[in-house]
Amino acid sequence: MDKAIIGKKIGMSQIFTAEGKVIPVTVVEAGPCPVVQIKTKENDGYEAIQVGFGAIKETRVNKPVAGHFKKAGVTVKKYLREFRFANCASYELGQELTCDMFKEGDKVDVTGTSKGHGFSGVIQRWNSQRIGSMTHGTGPIHRSVGSMGACSSPSRVFKNKHMAGQWGHEKVTVQNLTVARVDAARNLLLIKGAVPGPKGGIVVVKESIKG
Repeated sequence: MDKAIIGKKIGMSQIFTAEGKVIPVTVVEAGPCPVVQIKTKENDGYEAIQVGFGAIKETRVNKPVAGHFKKAGVTVKKYLREFRFANCASYELGQELTCDMFKEGDKVDVTGTSKGHGFSGVIQRWNSQRIGSMTHGTGPIHRSVGSMGACSSPSRVFKNKHMAGQWGHEKVTVQNLTVARVDAARNLLLIKGAVPGPKGGIVVVKESIKG
């Protein structure tokens, strides 16, 4: 991996090509992300760079965290992420990663936290079908989970049975999206299609592993 950056999902919009074709895009405020720490095999057992994103007041962090940023010579950031680039040794503390590392047409993977829907039933969570007819005395079972399996054998519920539970608010990666436009002046990436998470959610945009 040679390209990666932290960003904030602004929302969805659309752009037009020269031929008049409309393209739905997600607008991501990507960077600038200063390098806060450079990890080496000698000290940490692996090579990576740690970058920050999103300014906050220094009073919002404790002294060890504030010292971590002060050592790198950068202002305090709200979010930290590590990237294992192929050439980590070429980066310097305080160097900023900006969205112009990407160009139009690049294939990227976008990772974020999906929208949370709380405790949800099987119809909403797994798109299950309703049980029975809505009339003729079938009782209040229409949106229930249904059969759990035979009683005598296997005498248990199989793993991965689709049941009610927490839906959403989990780490999701959408692969092979296309960068439709790069606005370096405003630190914006316009990515074709939808990316995980709500407006204002933090995402990581990386060079596609399949592209």
